[in-house]
Amino acid sequence: MSAPRPPQLAVAQPRVPRWVPWLPVLLLVLDLIAEAVVPRAVAAGFLLTALPVVAAFSYGPVLTATATVGALGLQLLLALRADHISEQHHVWVYIATLLSGAMGTVLSWQRTRQNRTLLQARTVAETLQRTVLRPVPERAGGLRVAGLYRPAQAEVLVGGDLYEVCDTRFGVRVLLGDVRGKGLGAVRTVADVLGAFRAAAYDTQGLVELADQLDRAVLRDAADRGDDELFVTAVLLQYRPGADCVEIVNRGHTTPLLLAGGAIAPVACADELPLGLGHLSPDEERCKPTTVALPPGHTVLLYTDGVSEARDATGAFYPLAPRLAALASTAPDRVVSFLARDVHQYAGLLADDLAVLALTPE
Repeated sequence: MSAPRPPQLAVAQPRVPRWVPWLPVLLLVLDLIAEAVVPRAVAAGFLLTALPVVAAFSYGPVLTATATVGALGLQLLLALRADHISEQHHVWVYIATLLSGAMGTVLSWQRTRQNRTLLQARTVAETLQRTVLRPVPERAGGLRVAGLYRPAQAEVLVGGDLYEVCDTRFGVRVLLGDVRGKGLGAVRTVADVLGAFRAAAYDTQGLVELADQLDRAVLRDAADRGDDELFVTAVLLQYRPGADCVEIVNRGHTTPLLLAGGAIAPVACADELPLGLGHLSPDEERCKPTTVALPPGHTVLLYTDGVSEARDATGAFYPLAPRLAALASTAPDRVVSFLARDVHQYAGLLADDLAVLALTPE
């Protein structure tokens, strides 16, 4: 069995524009051009006073200090060429260049230090992401699996969507959900729900009972926060190795899709109240899991409304089923790769978090 892989991510990396490191060179060239154009009696080295500060935006303290020495040396040579090396206003330019170099070197040191701190923080954040949202296995209990996860805020690695795939003694159990709300509160709920699922998936026999445990976990979380409106839409799936079907429980989530060649069909399963609101539904209205045929070559697609409610420039929703129908493949990795490209091309920047899981029997 191949090693698990992380879901596809679209997280923007902070980058310095390519032209910024060339600014010191541009300033130097401009100064030399000015020196060649203006009368010889005028020393154009005044422009070089800003060189150390400009260099500090792209280079480390050592190179910034080197740029200071180079700028001062070139100013002296240009002033000597004009025979103004000892004039008072030139002396003040030398002093200003030294002060600019000192400030630029300190600025460069501080920038480098902050970048190192940000890199460490990002490494910790990525480690936490791998802990909260574990890598999606390529294979689990007779299923081939592929996943896609994109937070709406590129600088936030974990949003309000969640997923998990567990290979248990009851079969493969899958959870995909969406927390109401955004920000750190939603991330906390994501971690709580995933923790409850991972703890209960291996010991709870029935899929409905497993969903009920998650419902109570969200209800407790809501009580702890004093948030009566906290809930999580979720869909749970169970597949027993060798079976030709899957069981699905839908708690207020978007309807899963069944992909079979060019045919795309919604899975007709009972739609119950989201997790955290189950106490509002009478016990006798609890539904049994929906059994869906899943022979080889068929793929079940679980997704959050970040996919189905993605909008183009005109405000039109992303036509998920028609787009998938045009894809001549039901392989999970092909489906997920297609959605990763197509949703971005259709909607551009996301307004909501996005999560997708595609599963098919081997």
